[in-house]
Amino acid sequence: MSDVFVFVVEEGGERLDVCLSELMDGVSRSKTKHWCKSSLVKVDGRVRKGSFLVTEGCEIEVQVPEDKTLSSIVPEDIPLEIIHEDDHIVVVNKVAGMVVHPGAGVYSGTLVHALAFHFDKLAHRGGHLRPGIVHRLDKGTSGIILVAKTDEAHAHLTKQWQDGEVTKVYKALVWGRPEPAEGEVSTHIGRHPKFRQLMAAETPGGRLSLSRFKTVQTFEEAALVNVHILTGRTHQVRVHLAHIGHPVVGDAMYGKNRHKNLAKSFTEMPDHPMLHAALLRFRHPKTNEPMTFKQKVPSDFAACAEALSRWPY
Repeated sequence: MSDVFVFVVEEGGERLDVCLSELMDGVSRSKTKHWCKSSLVKVDGRVRKGSFLVTEGCEIEVQVPEDKTLSSIVPEDIPLEIIHEDDHIVVVNKVAGMVVHPGAGVYSGTLVHALAFHFDKLAHRGGHLRPGIVHRLDKGTSGIILVAKTDEAHAHLTKQWQDGEVTKVYKALVWGRPEPAEGEVSTHIGRHPKFRQLMAAETPGGRLSLSRFKTVQTFEEAALVNVHILTGRTHQVRVHLAHIGHPVVGDAMYGKNRHKNLAKSFTEMPDHPMLHAALLRFRHPKTNEPMTFKQKVPSDFAACAEALSRWPY
């Protein structure tokens, strides 16, 4: 017995077997390579080899043996803060610590499991494990996330993302004071050549990534910045801020040694990056009317900012 999974590629330029392995978190590349060799994988309706380079927006369909780790979503009664809901979309304020969709050994407790409990209808275009999901936020990132209820809404919103029509602004607490206080970061983000779970700011074959930042408050050893991302690469905000020498407070992944060293003296170091999706602007998929949503930072973010205002003690 087999299952069919469908994914829409958010970032192109990678081999099909590599991309599929990343999309189906927890599935090895050797397995996806085998599926491709067995003609079980199609791209936009055509069987392709594992070496085929996928493009942004293409649809991957894979037929795989039934696997309990890749089974259908079982709804879970997890509380959600709904900012907006209508017949076509849902806007949620995601809490930090919640994974958006199953994968990488996480098969319960995700936003998708909660959505499946609270809503009878969600778009299928995002794939079996990502019903309704239009875009993602990292596990440690809080804030606004948009969900599609219908396939039509999902297609319309996905195109807005691909065409760069969506405005996304994050708030971040960073180490140090950016100089100049505002500016633009433009790099080619891609998979880290050695540590594949990480992204790197400048990689051969990486995709052009653009962010604009503005400092809105400074502390003695840190700052609060707004970051407007004009592209939507994986970990873009965290990678770009680390690239200019101001990693996000609490980001042990991209803050590296700085995070480890400062944790010895900053006793209120958070256990996740102080990054919050504060603003989202897009066009409604049915009415085409512009919609803007804003969300204040959560209490732990505010508490960390207050602690930084008093530090060094």
